[in-house]
Amino acid sequence: MPRSGGVPLRVVSYNVHGQRDDTAALAVVVREAAPDVVIVQEGPRRLRWRAKSAALAASFGLVVAAGGLPSLGNLLLTSLRVRVTGTRCRRFPLTPGRHLRGAAYADCVVGSTARFTVAGSHLSTDPAERPGQAELFQRDLAAAPHPVIAGADLNEEPGGPAWTTVARRLTDAAVAADRGERFTYSCTNPRRRIDALFVDPRITVVDYDVVDTPLTRRASDHFPVLVDLLLPAAG
Repeated sequence: MPRSGGVPLRVVSYNVHGQRDDTAALAVVVREAAPDVVIVQEGPRRLRWRAKSAALAASFGLVVAAGGLPSLGNLLLTSLRVRVTGTRCRRFPLTPGRHLRGAAYADCVVGSTARFTVAGSHLSTDPAERPGQAELFQRDLAAAPHPVIAGADLNEEPGGPAWTTVARRLTDAAVAADRGERFTYSCTNPRRRIDALFVDPRITVVDYDVVDTPLTRRASDHFPVLVDLLLPAAG
């Protein structure tokens, strides 16, 4: 039920490592979290990507909203509680010899009044390439028609130039919940927070967790970020 005048939404942002690890554990991790939205990095992006994206979503008990090949593996999944009203994808300019990357966006509504735009991206491992990608991603977030929820593997820690750019005018959910010390990478040696969830200041961060369990250590090389939010209800 809505609390404090808002509409609850549970979001997971998760780099699934191209499903190269324990996919059964991965499915259990997400199903147990029972999210409304999952923002996936390193999802299907090559041959049979549509079928693979649908299969991944089904393993989580969710459906595909946007992404896949058009966004270079960024994938947005939703529960049936969420209605998707519009989608789009972006590809960042290719630096010769580097990995092509992009972003995915979906405009959504919960109930009849709580509208939001969810976005996902995975920035370059190259520190010279990241800031330009971050600027393009942030421009898209600033132009979104609804309050933004943005999940990303930034390949950079807080305070870096790309992180600072993406975070502009947004709330870092970890900081809002006083959990900024929780590391997201790697599962075998957690020592960096490079995975983030940012939200529009109009969205309330109720709770934040980096899920570190025996299952998540088997499921991927990144820990999932799990956030409970309250969306503003229009009208």
